[in-house]
Amino acid sequence: MKILVAIKQVPDTATQVKVGADPRLIDTAGITWIVSPYDEFAVEEALRIKEKRGQGEVVAVSLGPERVKEALRSCLAMGCDRALHLNDAAWNGADTLATARALAAVIKQEQPQLVLCGRQAIDDDMGAVTAQLAELLGWPCASWIMEEAVDAEGTTVRAARQVEGGLEVFDLPLPAVLAAQKGLNEPRYPTLKGIMGAKKKEIRDVKAADLGLGAEPSQLSVVGLEALPPRPPGRIIQGDVPTAVKELVRALREDAKAI
Repeated sequence: MKILVAIKQVPDTATQVKVGADPRLIDTAGITWIVSPYDEFAVEEALRIKEKRGQGEVVAVSLGPERVKEALRSCLAMGCDRALHLNDAAWNGADTLATARALAAVIKQEQPQLVLCGRQAIDDDMGAVTAQLAELLGWPCASWIMEEAVDAEGTTVRAARQVEGGLEVFDLPLPAVLAAQKGLNEPRYPTLKGIMGAKKKEIRDVKAADLGLGAEPSQLSVVGLEALPPRPPGRIIQGDVPTAVKELVRALREDAKAI
């Protein structure tokens, strides 16, 4: 069974992101880049499916500049068999739909039985590519899944997502697209053996022409980015407990408009 995992490289959650000289972009100087955390759940689930079935191939794919190879190498160190890097100036500034079209073209070439994604990337929080990808492929799709099981024949997958009071369960025919949510599994840490082995695994550059695609203007454009305003200082309410409680309630109602 071949499983393709779509990942995105994003700034580390601990990185202080700043608006760049071009107000439509972030300043990338000094940023530590990582695999988007939700995508790590997708990678881990693909590896578990392969291990449970005792055979198969897990292929990681990502779109972006040359630095994206670092993220793909991390996936190979976790255990993916090979990686595809959609690396072409034609995709510079690609929005979610252009990205989904590029991924769909790769998937049509690779012919996997299952595609796994993270529920959303933590940089822009769009969460749109999974559904767009499934629509372009004409495949069934389940998002925010907390449980997953492929049947023994590899023809259907049972996916469950959390809803209020329980789990909502779907049986989908394969091929299908699933989006992983936190809680689906616990991603493994790459071992030293895995890190060393990743250096020998293939990361193949894929150009737009290889997929029969050309430059596509993005339908979504960023007008500008703004830094969050500084957080106002905290306030300590003085007085005994009854007085302080009355003042707190007044401040929440009249000043903060919270109640």
